[in-house]
Amino acid sequence: MKIFEPKLLTCFKGYTKRDLLSDVIAGVIVAIIALPLSIALAIASGVNPEQGLFTAIFAGFVIAMFGGSKVNISGPTAAFATIVAGIVADKGMQGLVIATIMAGIILIIMGLVKLGSLIRFIPKTITVGFTAGIAVTILIGQIKDFLGLTYPVGVQNIETTHKVYNVFKNIGTINWLALAVGAGSLAIMIVWTKFIKKIPSSLIVVLLGALCIGLTGVSVLTIGDAYPINSAIPKFAVPALDGKLILSLIPDAFTIALLAGIESLLSCVVSDNMINDKHNPNTELIAQGLGNICSGFMGGIPATGAIARTSANVKNGGRTPIAGMVHAVVLLVVLLLLMPYASLIPMPIIASILFIVAYNMSEWRHFVSICKTKKVVDIVILSLTFVLTVVFNLVIAIAVGLVLHYAIFFALKLINKKKQTQN
Repeated sequence: MKIFEPKLLTCFKGYTKRDLLSDVIAGVIVAIIALPLSIALAIASGVNPEQGLFTAIFAGFVIAMFGGSKVNISGPTAAFATIVAGIVADKGMQGLVIATIMAGIILIIMGLVKLGSLIRFIPKTITVGFTAGIAVTILIGQIKDFLGLTYPVGVQNIETTHKVYNVFKNIGTINWLALAVGAGSLAIMIVWTKFIKKIPSSLIVVLLGALCIGLTGVSVLTIGDAYPINSAIPKFAVPALDGKLILSLIPDAFTIALLAGIESLLSCVVSDNMINDKHNPNTELIAQGLGNICSGFMGGIPATGAIARTSANVKNGGRTPIAGMVHAVVLLVVLLLLMPYASLIPMPIIASILFIVAYNMSEWRHFVSICKTKKVVDIVILSLTFVLTVVFNLVIAIAVGLVLHYAIFFALKLINKKKQTQN
């Protein structure tokens, strides 16, 4: 298997007009799914709404074009939300842009030195632990907007512990209308998903919310109240380089690169099973690197393969990278023509969408299964990774989890070897 061989170059043998139509339809449907998610995930990441679309458009197109999977769809994902929000709060947008580009370079190097196949050696207990931890941090981070709480000016609200404290301290400022909007949209999404699969429930509540605000003008905080809306295509911009800032961003860049690699290759594995294909992991890592570099230069945030959007692509007939490229082009059209209307979307609806995202990514069934079936050591590593992700951050959680896992692994191996020698 070659290090770099994009699937786009090898998937057109026997390609027909019907295949093209199928890819185009799948791309349009995935774009519809990605639209509200990209906006919501950008807000959860502490950046402007359109930056989520920039990511899905530019990184999504580049990764589809150069990727090692036929059907992987890339863009902003919930896994990056807390990392990005932390970088933006601590080092500003310049820091985020540099970290994203650095992560892209690291991903390219990982692919060139054939580290794609090594991702599988990260234990399931750690990936489930930090994924569940990220889900909890996203959920906690959206309680404020879901309840319509008001915080004093200048209050510190970055760390998860701060967010929990602030919710309890300011619970008396609850906006019952905001809660009704959030709870209503949450109920609609839950019920809608049970009966209608083709049209994403998140799009329905976004459209209903914007329509209600536009027609009635009810007093609920909207995206337009909280963020400036920009529908212009971003200009290619090279960030000002600062040696000290670059050094301080190395841990963040490695975290983004590692998480992007894990998420994307897991998504590729899932899609391989769905279409009976085999992805090229090193090509995919290089493509993810190129996509993240492009995202950084075009004002986006970190991107990776999105399992839910990839599955939707396959289920709706996508079979080549054309579907992923169409998805990006459709989002570009939406950005140019419809983005100003996003200012009408109520923030409680964005919070409810992210509640659903957090629930879907939590992998709580895997979490419970590990606790029921695995050894005590695995349960300890799972729980520790989960707690460290919620209380501290992903860097500490992954580092401690890996060190503990392999320390125990090699210790047990030495003990078993010693016993065999004695016998």
